[in-house]
Amino acid sequence: MTNRELPTDPSFHQVDSLLRVFTGGFSAAQIAEPLRSFESSTRAQEIADLMRQRGLGVVGLRHEGLVTGFFEIPDDPRGVCSDHHRPFEEALVLPDSAPLDEVIQALDGEPRLFVRGFWQIAGVITRYDLQKAPVRMWLFGMLTLIEMRMTGQIEELYPGESWSEYLSPARLESARQLLAERQRRNQELSILDCLQFSDKAQIFARSKELRDTTRYTSRKQLEKVAKALQRLRNNLAHSQDIITTDWEAVVDLSTNMRQILNPLHRRRAGGDE
Repeated sequence: MTNRELPTDPSFHQVDSLLRVFTGGFSAAQIAEPLRSFESSTRAQEIADLMRQRGLGVVGLRHEGLVTGFFEIPDDPRGVCSDHHRPFEEALVLPDSAPLDEVIQALDGEPRLFVRGFWQIAGVITRYDLQKAPVRMWLFGMLTLIEMRMTGQIEELYPGESWSEYLSPARLESARQLLAERQRRNQELSILDCLQFSDKAQIFARSKELRDTTRYTSRKQLEKVAKALQRLRNNLAHSQDIITTDWEAVVDLSTNMRQILNPLHRRRAGGDE
């Protein structure tokens, strides 16, 4: 917001409280697969054959009972597994308590992560594991919190329907029809509650006052991000693949969620109107 303090609407406190629940309630342990492990003295060909049969991309290697490294199917699996031993890179090892936003950020550009539990490497996470229910619930929850923030800020800055100038007549009519239907069902809602996520994002994009509370100064920038988040939300709602088509949006959301949800964050990003 320009030249005056941002309003402190009740939704901010609700979102802040729920954000703490979501960030602390989902962790690496809930999506990691157990890391199968074998003695490093085992024949490499034997383990390579077993991995192909069971669709394993990586297994752990044990030495004196402890997992000390990992094994991937080599081009030439001669000798024993210790001949193909690969050490764990500390940057690719997370505790089993690591929150999902850290997991997603660490997976950006990496094929897998290893998870430490019970004082040793016990699990593995790949991008495929981000299709699991805990991640989908977490992402949908984050998007819901973003919509709550948008609704609260629109209500605070544009009381009544003064925000309506930023929407097309067709979108307003659609919202009014939905409101009328819900009122017939005795649901106490406002017309703002009947707008879609994309409608609220459009209001933010077209209102400079609202746009100044975001990371973006360019209407095109904000519209592009909002479109990506809307597509992610649709794919989550319809159980579609979110890694192939929405990876950039997933990483952006996990990296910047606290900035997106905090109305006092005003990082300015360049761009044209």
